[in-house]
Amino acid sequence: MDLMKEFPDNHFDLAVVDPPYGIKRFKNIKQRGNRVEEHFKSGLWNNNTPNTSFFNELFRVSNAQIIWGMNHLCEHLPNTQGFIYWHKHQNGNFAEGELAWASIGNGRFFDLPYQQDIGNKIHPTQKPIKLYNWIFANYAKEGMKILDTHMGSGSIAISAHYNKMHLTASELDKDYYNAACERIERETRQLTLF
Repeated sequence: MDLMKEFPDNHFDLAVVDPPYGIKRFKNIKQRGNRVEEHFKSGLWNNNTPNTSFFNELFRVSNAQIIWGMNHLCEHLPNTQGFIYWHKHQNGNFAEGELAWASIGNGRFFDLPYQQDIGNKIHPTQKPIKLYNWIFANYAKEGMKILDTHMGSGSIAISAHYNKMHLTASELDKDYYNAACERIERETRQLTLF
């Protein structure tokens, strides 16, 4: 909220955000012993959804929005014909897909097995870089100003770098922020070959 208050109306061309869904899924990670989740610290960060003030501010500072968790956040979102369905191929272990609300375009389908592009997972809700590449190819143009209010693992930053977008992003959790910065630096480092 503090970050968005610094910007004038419609400053960002596109906001792509993945806020907490309020599903309390990661509340008792250690007790559950799930092999996917056991690497992540327990926390309450996913217990509550952002409030209406967050969405009002997000809509104020951005011209267009893509918001992951459409099915969990619908009470805060206006009606739209735009949405993204990401088919994750989870084989019944977790949800087979995720929904994103989109203020632009019509319904779109993205097919990418979740594990295909994750690599070393550093965040429980980490999105693949290829997903953001697809979003930018279909909803943005080079040089656009992009906002992400919940950066998480930094996948969006890596994609923004290679797609030549101007990204402003924030992450409140210090550990996830530091891990994301290390990942972004490592994966966007320019190599010089002689």
